Amino acid sequence: MAQPVPPPHRHRAELQVLRGIATLELAKGVIVLAAAAAIIFVVHRDSSDIGQAILHLLHLSPDHHFTRVFLRWSDHLQDEKIWVVAVAASVYSALRFIEGYGLWHARAWAEWIALFSASIYVPFEAYNLARKPTWFHIGLLLVNLGIIAYMAFLRISARRERRHAAKPQIMPQT
Repeated sequence: MAQPVPPPHRHRAELQVLRGIATLELAKGVIVLAAAAAIIFVVHRDSSDIGQAILHLLHLSPDHHFTRVFLRWSDHLQDEKIWVVAVAASVYSALRFIEGYGLWHARAWAEWIALFSASIYVPFEAYNLARKPTWFHIGLLLVNLGIIAYMAFLRISARRERRHAAKPQIMPQT
């Protein structure tokens, strides 16, 4: 199968960064899709036992705040809610796969999706960072701010290139 040709205006370094971001998005999609599949297997089972089994599998202590919230949430799950969560996770995963594909092939529409999707997370990450500053929250915020800045740079550069190409070229008189 022939390798797709990237747009001619893309430099090798830009493509490498885009593909790095695409890999991150594809990994997020795989993780969420695996979680959706795991959630579907929980239907008609005691959700509290499943929640504890997941924490045990991940070697997470039930003493942490996040794990207590997760266990409380899993205690109150009903089959209908499980299906809603699984469908929402599948849709989110599909969006990550579409975005990853588009970024891998340097598509402008995917850059816009990446710009907006990274922007959505910033207020939540800033809130979490203000509430409980950790290196994890700092890292998440910095990664998303970096993606936003890079995608904005690419979109602004593309706009400048289009404007420059649209200007009539004046030929010198001989």
